[in-house]
Amino acid sequence: MDLTKYRNKLIGSEDERAVSPVIGVILMVAITVILAAVIAAFVLDIGDLDDSAPNAQFDWGTDGGYIDDVTHTSGDNIDAESININTVADGGGEDEVSGDIEGGTWTAGETIDFTGDITEVTIVWEGDGSSTVIAEYEI
Repeated sequence: MDLTKYRNKLIGSEDERAVSPVIGVILMVAITVILAAVIAAFVLDIGDLDDSAPNAQFDWGTDGGYIDDVTHTSGDNIDAESININTVADGGGEDEVSGDIEGGTWTAGETIDFTGDITEVTIVWEGDGSSTVIAEYEI
């Protein structure tokens, strides 16, 4: 009975045994590199480089077929300097926007009034190099 065959079957031949450690080393290096990249992303805060637009809900006040006001009802506080409120009046012109945003931040419950015959309002948030329409309403 030749035990060499059985030994090679259980342990592997000289050529086969060297493959396993090489594959193990390659896998360990790959896992280490991936783990280091994930940790670096969290430590350096690379995942959240851009400002994101606020998430807010609004209630639109209308009277006589025109938009009278907009109330921030819930959601994120909005920096007043980061928004542009664009209005379109009946006939295509722009009209005046007024409102008292306390402390420069538009918070839930605060209202902005419009004068004139406003038929369309767009609230645009401008962040670092980007802009997003956060609300629009048209009659």
